Amino acid sequence: MARFVILFVVVLVSLFTLELLAPVQTHVIIPFTEMLAKISAAVILPFDNSVVAYGKILQFRDSGFAVSIEAGCNGVEATIVLVAAVVAFPASWRARLTAIGLGFLAIQALNLVRIISLFYLGNWNLSFFEWIHLYLWPALIMLDVLIVFIVYLRHLPSNVSPGETASG
Repeated sequence: MARFVILFVVVLVSLFTLELLAPVQTHVIIPFTEMLAKISAAVILPFDNSVVAYGKILQFRDSGFAVSIEAGCNGVEATIVLVAAVVAFPASWRARLTAIGLGFLAIQALNLVRIISLFYLGNWNLSFFEWIHLYLWPALIMLDVLIVFIVYLRHLPSNVSPGETASG
């Protein structure tokens, strides 16, 4: 257990530090966040053609209401927590990479639901938007991370004990 906690913290701090570097922000995080805004608009457009995305902004053309997808709202931090947990737990690299890939997709799928729901909620009622944005959705996203990690653990072969590393 101590090995897991130490490795988890080291990977977590390392990945958060890497994420904050200016070149990573410029070439990875900001383009990824802008892509999330475009994907959100693409999901909405067949049902509501008053939506436009530019940069990391999602906006209603008619009312002018907009949301900006900022750090902490793009799912990157939640993915970092998942990656740290998966890497810290002993398993084959194939199992780890599969869990990270599928976990990333699960986090981002829920995050798109989050972005779109907050977009409509904010246009409707800013008080509800603030509470749900600050309290409910962060808890749900981290719960998603926990569920993905638990599913990953349940699908690992049972022959790997917590003190050893699986090959492979």
